[in-house]
Amino acid sequence: MFNIAPIDQLVVGVVTGLVFGFLLHRGGVTHYRVIVGQFLMKDHTVLRTMLTAVVVGAVGIYAMQSAWFTEAVGPVKMHVKGAVVLANVLGGLIFGVGMALLGYCPGTGIAAIGAGSRHVIPGVLGMLFGAAIYAEVHSHVYAQIKSVGDLGKVTLPEVTGLSPWLFVGVLIVVAVGLFTVLRSKTPSSTAGA
Repeated sequence: MFNIAPIDQLVVGVVTGLVFGFLLHRGGVTHYRVIVGQFLMKDHTVLRTMLTAVVVGAVGIYAMQSAWFTEAVGPVKMHVKGAVVLANVLGGLIFGVGMALLGYCPGTGIAAIGAGSRHVIPGVLGMLFGAAIYAEVHSHVYAQIKSVGDLGKVTLPEVTGLSPWLFVGVLIVVAVGLFTVLRSKTPSSTAGA
């Protein structure tokens, strides 16, 4: 019934999860008031944290795929998930409703428990229950919706034929501009959060 991963992969997963949770906590996004503040557009800590992660991840992925890195270390393959429009829309709606109801996403919910917030435990148990139901019905549901907007495993650079660094550069410019605007609109009490 269950396929258990090799012990080395489990250890890497646990260590990665602990580091991720620590960084979420240090970034301030394990606090309920910060998450709700983002929804109310009063505290932009979550947006700044996630956008920083996206920029660092984009630079890291494409740097690891560059010629100098490949020569030094070897090829790094990106595992692109298929883009199925209806599945992505439904998944986003379920995720968004769940996050709005709980006030946490799965990662910040688990990290909040680690930081001592007991009020999130019922919500995390609900996430686990929902994940178990999803695992049971996934193949049936996915078979019904996979044909609606299946774009395949594509990236913007592949679709447009443009350099990935152009998209990374635009992302950096947008992030810096957004950070500047948000910093000017953030009250001084949360500006350093």
